[in-house]
Amino acid sequence: MRELTEQEVVRREKAEKLRELGLDPFGHSFQRNAYAQEIKEKYKDVEHDAFENMTDEAIVAGRIMFIRKMGKASFCTIKDKTGLIQIYISINDIGEEKYSLFKTADLGDIVGIRGKIMKTRTGEVTIKCLEYTPLVKALKPLPEKFHGLTDKEERYRRRYVDLIMNDDSRRVAFLRPKIIRCIQNYMDKQGFTEVETPVLSTLLTGASAKPFITHHNAQDLDMYLRIALELPLKRLLVGGMEAVYEIGRVFRNEGMDLKHNPEFTLMEAYLAYSDLEGMMNLTENMYQTIAKEVMGKMTYNWYGYEINLEGPWKRISMVDAIKEKTGIDFKQEMTLDEALELAREHQIVVEEHEKTVGHIINLFFEKYVEETLIQPTFLYGHPVEISPLTKRNVEDPRFVDRFELFIAGREFANAYTELNDPIDQLERFEEQLKEKDLGNDEANDIDMDFVEALEYGMPPAGGVGYGIDRLVMLFTESESIRDVILFPTMKPLNGTETVKKDIVVEPKKEVIDFSKVEIEPLFTDYVDFDTFSKSDFRAVKVKDCVAVPKSKKLLQFTLDDGTGTDRTILSGIHAYYEPEELIGKTLVAITNLPPRTMMGIDSCGMLLSAVHTEENEEKLHLLMVDGHIPAGAKLY
Repeated sequence: MRELTEQEVVRREKAEKLRELGLDPFGHSFQRNAYAQEIKEKYKDVEHDAFENMTDEAIVAGRIMFIRKMGKASFCTIKDKTGLIQIYISINDIGEEKYSLFKTADLGDIVGIRGKIMKTRTGEVTIKCLEYTPLVKALKPLPEKFHGLTDKEERYRRRYVDLIMNDDSRRVAFLRPKIIRCIQNYMDKQGFTEVETPVLSTLLTGASAKPFITHHNAQDLDMYLRIALELPLKRLLVGGMEAVYEIGRVFRNEGMDLKHNPEFTLMEAYLAYSDLEGMMNLTENMYQTIAKEVMGKMTYNWYGYEINLEGPWKRISMVDAIKEKTGIDFKQEMTLDEALELAREHQIVVEEHEKTVGHIINLFFEKYVEETLIQPTFLYGHPVEISPLTKRNVEDPRFVDRFELFIAGREFANAYTELNDPIDQLERFEEQLKEKDLGNDEANDIDMDFVEALEYGMPPAGGVGYGIDRLVMLFTESESIRDVILFPTMKPLNGTETVKKDIVVEPKKEVIDFSKVEIEPLFTDYVDFDTFSKSDFRAVKVKDCVAVPKSKKLLQFTLDDGTGTDRTILSGIHAYYEPEELIGKTLVAITNLPPRTMMGIDSCGMLLSAVHTEENEEKLHLLMVDGHIPAGAKLY
């Protein structure tokens, strides 16, 4: 049974009184003929005294955001989708019965107003109410007026309240579809056709990412939610559509942070008979069109940088950019051993599946260059090893005709001169499978149907992909992806939320089979008690947990260890846990180990995990203890 606050009880009683008067507290249709902002714009320059000779009326509707109730006359402010407008309401104009009805109104109620346009002595455009219609009784009070809904988690979780209270959230919500519509108009004018392609697939292709897996009951078939749009669109080029694009949701089963959400909006476009240069021009012109037609400005303050979208944008190759920062010239021929030695000299960790010259070039770029690309920059000439769907460069086949657009050190677009050689494409797919065998769980599957499509002949083409959410972040000057997605993915409160709270299902008792478990042999050498007791085992609370950039293994924990100062510990357990599922947990750490630097971050301690082998596969469980144990409690 829900417990109601005193205000909620009173509001329900008021709703019942409306019913007793024959009024529906949740209203019916209401025909309005004007909006708040257009009324204020139309009459803002009319002098106060001029309204005496005017009879202009308007019918508006909106939510009550402010009330100043007085004796026989009151003021309130209502908000519609365009903004706020003041209402003057008097017993002399609407009669005692309707005025008494108004006096029962609360903040958050939705009302309809017919009235005469006027201006107060302070110069505020106002509607003098002649007819008052209660439409919806709000049963919950709005957040406190001056502070609104300031908790970010609550803002994202209860977006409906956020949109009521925060004008900037409303601004972004209305700007996003305008930006997307501008993109569609721009692409249509360039001769492209917008299409729709399947969300469900039986193959993992088009990008390097972990997928969401679902099950098709009728066919008893496991399927992926798409991680990219690419291959179906290129099949349409084979079919002769020549210029196609799609704006759609894609799904990647990865961590959440300020720049990433598991489901996000991607746009991909493919143009027959074009190339890398054509995609650069298409991209630069599209951004500048949005800036001029939707936003009306060319400079944006984003992540502390002033970004200028005026052209021409800088264009530089990956190896030249690395050379500018490090002096190393990867354009010269180099053996794998030489590249590995350079990586060791520069403290760059190279995973087993990254042991190629091309991967090492990319690691150098990520460490030394990526975050320095502040103004719009087209970075081209990627190694072939990290671009399995891209055409090789004619002059140097070690590299491909590909570019990424970087702004403020972040990737905004990824484009290619598309690979249309089916033999080369199949070889690249096979290389991806080898990487998967070496531990790259984001490597692509072989899509033989796509290879066969290429065998029918795909015209030379350029292709480009844009993260629409990040694009909207730039234009709205938002620093979190959750600010530009109306309903971002959120971890449920208090565990899994279900609709039917009153139905209790007895959980099945889990039967755990330890018969196939192998454990490491126990140590036979003893440690004296004094040495053991010097290790400081403490309970720690996870305040935050994020994936370490450029690492597929490391998670960075921000921990409360009871001292009042946050502790940072890195742990290579990303293969077993997503960061957001660990926030709020109570773990066990050794806190008196000397700091160890990993990926440029000092790790101050070690979190304890239990490790075993099962059917030749390593299993890991992070040790989590009772949440009632306080941070800093010492373990014996």
